[in-house]
Amino acid sequence: MWVYRSDISQANDVLPGSVVEVSDEHGKFVGTAFYSTASQIAVRLISREKVGDLNALLRERIRAAVGYRERFVRNSDAYRVIFSEADFLPGLIVDRYNDLLSFQVLTQAMDAEAVRETILSELTEQLHPAAIAERVDAKIRELEQLPERQSGLVRGNQASTVFAMNGVKFHYDVSEGQKTGAFLDQRENYAAAASYARGQALDVFCYHGGFALHLAKAGCKVTGIDSSRPALEIADRNATLNGQGIEWIEGNAFDVLRDYARDSAKYDLIVLDPPAFAKSKRDVETALRGYKELNLRALKMLKPEGILVTCSCSYHVSAADLLATVAEASRDAHRELRLLENRAQSKDHPILTGVPETGYLKSMIFYVSR
Repeated sequence: MWVYRSDISQANDVLPGSVVEVSDEHGKFVGTAFYSTASQIAVRLISREKVGDLNALLRERIRAAVGYRERFVRNSDAYRVIFSEADFLPGLIVDRYNDLLSFQVLTQAMDAEAVRETILSELTEQLHPAAIAERVDAKIRELEQLPERQSGLVRGNQASTVFAMNGVKFHYDVSEGQKTGAFLDQRENYAAAASYARGQALDVFCYHGGFALHLAKAGCKVTGIDSSRPALEIADRNATLNGQGIEWIEGNAFDVLRDYARDSAKYDLIVLDPPAFAKSKRDVETALRGYKELNLRALKMLKPEGILVTCSCSYHVSAADLLATVAEASRDAHRELRLLENRAQSKDHPILTGVPETGYLKSMIFYVSR
């Protein structure tokens, strides 16, 4: 549960990152929470009960998060270990890449030195990593009024490794990537897309090659498109690691798709996995226009009986919004679509029903009837 600053009636002399007890307007105890003096989300509930020993609670929650992944993660030594509110550890993200861990702190409470030490100690005890790195988002730290930190190793001295998802290998370096690294939330969707692989495939916004490499392993002849040269260089290293020959194209996805459609290029499978187009509610209308344009161009390039995999990681764009947008694009492209799969993020990114913001990724797979 979150409480926004505007909804707080009384908070007397609370220090940044404090553990506080929360009561409703009638004085009835609601639970124990982390308090931020900077964020608009001032209160993040950590327990419905009074917490006497925060250190013990944190360790218990970390063990539970690790146990959840041991039960539900398959065919991968890379996955999200802790997903903030979804693991009842608000403000903490931890990812595993084989023998390396990467973590990110998002709130004042999680940045307290005693809390950081407990987190690192328990993660080491549970997962025995060769090293732990911190990935710093300078903007978030500024908004939370936290002191500056640098990204990098905080324990151990191993800065790189190789990890595997669904039998596909990837390089990982703590100094590279977005957020805490690769897009682990798409892991199960990579495998789902690969199950439809055939012929020629196009991976748009390919980043480090997640979809492209899975499709190539499944037998496709693949082209990957991204605007970031550094990302494509890593994608090419990953392709070499897997013994795959993939064509990489640096360019703006909208421009490349427009040129390909004009040149009548045809594909058996196209993946659209763009970055978040809607950072807030006010961006939704513009975002939907962008999603429509991408899907319209892709549909014009798909062969009959082809497969379209289209994704959105914009929380503010719902699955219903995305489905309606693709349907509108199909009408304009004069293509008939069947929805084969309506998917979300992988199980290591659990969706907590009481916190809808934990569910953000949409991945839909369509069959082009004609």
